[in-house]
Amino acid sequence: MFCRSMGRALRALVLLQLQPPSWAAPLTPRGPAACYGTSITSAKIQVNGVHLHYQQTGEGSHAVLLLPGMLGSGQTDFGPQLKSMNKQLFTVVAWDPRGYGKSIPPYRDFPPDFFERDAKDAVDLMQALKFKKFSLLGWSDGGITALIAAARYPNLIHKLVVWGANASVTQEDVRIYNGIRDVSKWSEKVRKPLEELYGHKYFAETCEAWVDGISRFAENSDGNICQQLLPDIKCPTFIIHGEKDPLVPQAHAEYIHKHIKGSRLLLMPEGKHNLHLRFAKDFNREVENFLC
Repeated sequence: MFCRSMGRALRALVLLQLQPPSWAAPLTPRGPAACYGTSITSAKIQVNGVHLHYQQTGEGSHAVLLLPGMLGSGQTDFGPQLKSMNKQLFTVVAWDPRGYGKSIPPYRDFPPDFFERDAKDAVDLMQALKFKKFSLLGWSDGGITALIAAARYPNLIHKLVVWGANASVTQEDVRIYNGIRDVSKWSEKVRKPLEELYGHKYFAETCEAWVDGISRFAENSDGNICQQLLPDIKCPTFIIHGEKDPLVPQAHAEYIHKHIKGSRLLLMPEGKHNLHLRFAKDFNREVENFLC
């Protein structure tokens, strides 16, 4: 049983991770590649039998794909990166995995290979957009997807950045996940933006399904998700971890760092799970320096 402070931390984390931030303009698609502001486009493209939604900005030669977390989308999870990453150096793409954000239908499900499926979708999306080689920036679940993609498709991945990611699921992790299972216990302030995005029923059922889906990895030997793939990652890799992350213990970041040869680990003392939003300027600077 969590103490009250952990409960408050989890509720705050879920709000910060999943609530559309104040700078995220609502999506009102007007057709393929509708323009938002002056430089962000939004469109859908068919990949592996589904229509995947993505946002794109920048004109740089270095393509970068942003991969969101659970129930996340490009709009909700990466506003400061879409807005402020160097658009002369980078072409930035943020996708909504199948069943999330604007990539519905299909409905989201969590078969045993859902991370592998997302990895293939992500890579195939970038190839459909005619990017021959690209870097990956993956947050939380998106970080797991990025690790798998970098290992499975080494010739396509230039560089890799992950934060809030884990290559296995422990019993401690399962306890944390169950702490956010029942969305009816969340405050209205936390629930409302997700209910507006997904509708209450879809939001609640998908959250429960996610908890069940990711918790099943704890039944594997060593709770394995993708541990065996980490030595296969050959591209330059940058792992970032917030020392105050209440969802992902630091041991996960250290394990990933230890098992990816030549990788770099940055610990942010005040960082929580959403460190790329809370400390966007510092995060963007560190990431751009690594990518360049």
